[in-house]
Amino acid sequence: MNKYLSLIAAAGLLFSCEPKNSEIDYTQLSDAELLELAQEIAQSTIMVDGHVDLPYRMKVGGFTLQREILDVSVRTPDGNFDYPRSKEGGLDAPFMSIYIPAGNQAIPGASKALADSLILMTERLANTFPDKFAMAYSPADVEANFEKGLISLPMGMENGSGLEDDLANVEYFHKRGIRYITLTHGKDNLIGDASYDTTGTHGGLSEYGEKVVAEMNRVGIMVDLSHVSDNTFRDALAITKVPVIASHSSARKFTPGFERNMSDELITAMAENGGVMMINFGGTFIDSAYAAGSSKVREHLVNYMVDNGLSRSDSAFRAYAAEYSAANNPFPTVQRVADHIDHVVSLVGIDHVGFGSDFDGVGDSLPTGLKDVSMFPNLIAELLKRGYSKEDIEKICYKNIFRVWKAVEDYAASQG
Repeated sequence: MNKYLSLIAAAGLLFSCEPKNSEIDYTQLSDAELLELAQEIAQSTIMVDGHVDLPYRMKVGGFTLQREILDVSVRTPDGNFDYPRSKEGGLDAPFMSIYIPAGNQAIPGASKALADSLILMTERLANTFPDKFAMAYSPADVEANFEKGLISLPMGMENGSGLEDDLANVEYFHKRGIRYITLTHGKDNLIGDASYDTTGTHGGLSEYGEKVVAEMNRVGIMVDLSHVSDNTFRDALAITKVPVIASHSSARKFTPGFERNMSDELITAMAENGGVMMINFGGTFIDSAYAAGSSKVREHLVNYMVDNGLSRSDSAFRAYAAEYSAANNPFPTVQRVADHIDHVVSLVGIDHVGFGSDFDGVGDSLPTGLKDVSMFPNLIAELLKRGYSKEDIEKICYKNIFRVWKAVEDYAASQG
């Protein structure tokens, strides 16, 4: 056995014998060896991603229940998620985002209709490729699917506007398979105020929103506080009887003034509630310098195109744009995502953080080293390099979110 394999085997032995909450010194391992270990962990550990926008990607692509489903059972030329890449990265349970654009709120019934359509589309994906995908409605389902080698498709509704103005729809969507509801999205809705909206319609949760949170607790749907305003966040924490989640949010410390991310105060309050914050990988979420850097690159490329009489489709422009963008890369790196995880852990501990990539939802803003679902081992390797233990990684990958999910299930079961 060569030195490299000896190190891998030794690390594997250390993992198997590791006392609870202990840390392993990886200083003897090279980056290549750490990546090999990370890949091994990714393949052997259940990995949950709190937010993947595949259903809406399918809708935008023109796919409907009447048209052949987008074939993500094979490698796709675009997007961030498909079966082969998910298997390569070790992703086992991406929460399918049943995303309702805020614009639908202006048309009564439109939000619920879209939610129903996207749920059916997700179910059709599992039914079309039953050897690769399966629906999942509980942690137990995810575990069973993992044992079978299937990728689970749990579902979360992004924007509570899908409930319309009918509290009975909370239970309806639970029966349809929804396991978390993001209370708001880009604009204030009937439930409460959104982080991207400065209107402050309700000053936090509305009276209806308070009933929605209580009803979500009763039926067993996780309360997701990504996208909500700070006041809505605080109001929801004051009402919920069970831990909450933020399915795809990052730390405001690295993006000052960006309310869509969570402040240290809110992270601490969520941890006191027992909740879990799932880190968003999008460039604007993890580094405030990204937006400025990407704007400069875009401005330069537009000027170059005009000055040289080119169009975006011209091969000469495309070649120049690729070269210039590579040389002036505005994207943050996988290390920046690890910085966010570090910050949450240093603030409230390892039990309150997870992955919430927002793959297929943040466009071409993803960090170098985390461009699609195949690259999760790069992030795990970085965490190992920083001293995280295998148990720490398992908590981030699935144990933390499973703890919240099971607590929500147990509370609902106790309500009769």
